[in-house]
Amino acid sequence: MLIEAEGLSVEIGGRPVLTKESVRCEPGTMTALVGPSGSGKTTLLHSLGLLLPVDRGRVLIDGADATAYGSSARRKFWRDHAAFVLQDYGIMDEESVAFNVTMESSVLRKRATGDHQRLAQVLEQMGLAGRQDEAASHLSGGEKQRLALARAVYKRATVLFVDEPTASLDATNRQMVIDLLADFAAKGCTVIVSTHDPEMINACGHRHKIGSSAPAPRLVDQPSH
Repeated sequence: MLIEAEGLSVEIGGRPVLTKESVRCEPGTMTALVGPSGSGKTTLLHSLGLLLPVDRGRVLIDGADATAYGSSARRKFWRDHAAFVLQDYGIMDEESVAFNVTMESSVLRKRATGDHQRLAQVLEQMGLAGRQDEAASHLSGGEKQRLALARAVYKRATVLFVDEPTASLDATNRQMVIDLLADFAAKGCTVIVSTHDPEMINACGHRHKIGSSAPAPRLVDQPSH
């Protein structure tokens, strides 16, 4: 899906957070929303994902104005197309890994339901094979990040909104998450990432610097001395 913002402005508590932001996020591409801390990266991400209302401008989804969507239309977009990987991972620690992926359970939530074959395939892809019955609280931070991505893969989301996915990860998990997001895009998904991580930014095909109509420059690895 093509996700766009045209002249987007947002105020929170009477304070301007975004001013006339325009960005185009295409299918099959990772788009990085970049800027210093407090610049409004997360606000723009949430606005594009229809989680946050805007004061001026428009959000377009496949060319259609989604800014004035009612609650039913927004829920349909979230249910049928979008997946969110936010900074707190959105993981329910007391639930099983399987339930956190499928979000389906039997009566009284005694066991996770859904497509168990697809669940097993997704967990293997995310490096969590055989852990479906474990409580999510047993997972490390990097594993929870991959669990959140597993939910998006299982859902077959066409648009992925990701907030600071590598902020607290070690080098191994950081690269794994970057590779997984790149795989999403390679399969035609629209991936939109709010990040300040140079490695994550460099992996993205497009970059939008908050407060500028021009894309942020591509980072180049510096030679070691």
